[in-house]
Amino acid sequence: MASIDNEAPADLILHNGQIATNDPRQPFVAALAIRDGLIQQIGDDAEIMGLRGPLTEVVDLGRRTAIPGLNDSHIHLIRGGLNYNLELRWDGVPSLSMALQMLKAQAQRTPPGQWVRVVGGWSEFQFAERRLPTLEELNAAAPDTPVFILHLYCQAMLNQAALRAVGYTRDSPNPQGGTIERDKAGHPTGLLLAKPNAMILYATLAKGPKLPPEQQINSTRHFLRELNRLGITSCIDAGGGFQNYPDDYQVVDELDQRGELTVRIAYNLFTQKPKEEKQDFARWMKMTAPGAGSDFYRTNGAGEMLVFSAADFEDFLEPRPDLPATMEAELGEVVSLLARNKWPFRLHATYDESIDRFLDVLETVHREVPIDRLGWFFDHAETISDRNIERVGALGGGIAVQHRMAFQGEYFVDRYGAKAAERTPPIRRMLDMGIPVGAGTDATRVASYNPFAALYWLVSGRTCGGLALYPAANRLSREAALRLYTVGSAGFSGESEKKGRLVAGQFADLCVLSADYFSIPEVEIKGLVSVLTIVAGKPVYATEEFRRFDPPALPVLPAWSPMAKFGGYGAPLASPATKAQQVAQPCRAHYHGPLHQHGGLGGCMCWAF
Repeated sequence: MASIDNEAPADLILHNGQIATNDPRQPFVAALAIRDGLIQQIGDDAEIMGLRGPLTEVVDLGRRTAIPGLNDSHIHLIRGGLNYNLELRWDGVPSLSMALQMLKAQAQRTPPGQWVRVVGGWSEFQFAERRLPTLEELNAAAPDTPVFILHLYCQAMLNQAALRAVGYTRDSPNPQGGTIERDKAGHPTGLLLAKPNAMILYATLAKGPKLPPEQQINSTRHFLRELNRLGITSCIDAGGGFQNYPDDYQVVDELDQRGELTVRIAYNLFTQKPKEEKQDFARWMKMTAPGAGSDFYRTNGAGEMLVFSAADFEDFLEPRPDLPATMEAELGEVVSLLARNKWPFRLHATYDESIDRFLDVLETVHREVPIDRLGWFFDHAETISDRNIERVGALGGGIAVQHRMAFQGEYFVDRYGAKAAERTPPIRRMLDMGIPVGAGTDATRVASYNPFAALYWLVSGRTCGGLALYPAANRLSREAALRLYTVGSAGFSGESEKKGRLVAGQFADLCVLSADYFSIPEVEIKGLVSVLTIVAGKPVYATEEFRRFDPPALPVLPAWSPMAKFGGYGAPLASPATKAQQVAQPCRAHYHGPLHQHGGLGGCMCWAF
């Protein structure tokens, strides 16, 4: 933890608030002082105002609740940023009819040669109709513009224009890792199925047009702002398929050099070449090292994909996959390389049966090269057993959990039963057994990037369709859920002494909330947003009574981007720049989501085309 001069005048003082510190000695304080990007001091109004100097900016919180900046320990921010301005987001949209109206409107404003893409973050169970769109509906909404709709990692829906754009015909063989559904005459229908894995979905999406570099920079900045709007100040990027290092990292690298990152990013490197995974990591070890970079942008380690044979792809519409017999040797070779070079790693792990085999490999490596101080962890772990939680602990590992079950819980219950779903994952058991746990989303292609939707899932145990998955024994208090999203996540990038708490010497990263997270009705947690987000002591997003601190508006590029009309999560109100370009007129009395519907899943959903 950094030292700081407690006697010097503060740069910024926040007072008259309810500030949650994550410090058990002082769980809540009324005020805090910030100096040189760090928390200088916390306490009551009188003692903190004693640090006021002639140049100190003083902000009255008006009794609003402030919390440490949220830290998503598993998000695909870098990939998401490159594509954010290309994507029509259905996250938080309460009805399919609304979603299809958005799709039709976007198709009409998308120029020839470009696609309309809905790439994850939604579930049919969030819709009032509780169903998926049909291919006929997609073709009617967009007869001429290619449309690609990703539904979790189980399937993609393409209209006829998209099939022509990607070149799938009756003569096309099924690509590796997937199935092209065909009609009786053998023609592709437009449905792509992830059988046995999601490679067909990744590969087909990769055929679409990309933004040029300057627009990728604009897109990433808008995604960062959207995350700031939702209280995110840090993340650990989990890499991704078709995300090559260093080529696809140039945009975030440039933003870091410009000083324009508003979310701190620790990134993991995700292997790209089946059967050449060891060569991937050996090459990257010559280019970077864990911890290399700055407090805003730094290498974190390897994963979440270490070897392709260890990818226990989750699709609860299908039976659990059996990993190949080659997995143990291939994974052992890569983990040994990482351990010898002191590289932390993370590993995608859904099913207990896979985790059991992974742990056999890790225990074997550990006997030769200790890994218990590397800072390794599993991602997901929905069905991990108590025995394997113990094994993780014995090897010094942790577990990063995400709200994937909020989007797939209904499918899991149908296949495995409600009883099995009660501990998917067994978070309370992990904590009781002393395992480090961090929280996140796995956004943007599976679950939504909204951290408050994930916090709602942790607290309520419900899916986004309202299904109660977890008994009280596997749900968290609001305070415990917040700790996972702050202190817990910071541990997975080795930054526990720098972030996660609002105490002297830690980063001045925090958000002031639209309502009191600790007392509002449980269902309203998922509707929270930040009204003031501060990173390194500087406002990066502000609205409501704090709007004077908001950075200058940033135009959306290209002008036809879905973000220019619809914005981000749940509403076309992502930023003043976005609002200025909208054709739609939002309801001024409410702020929950798009389109004109009162009494929907989120309350008032008011705007008209």
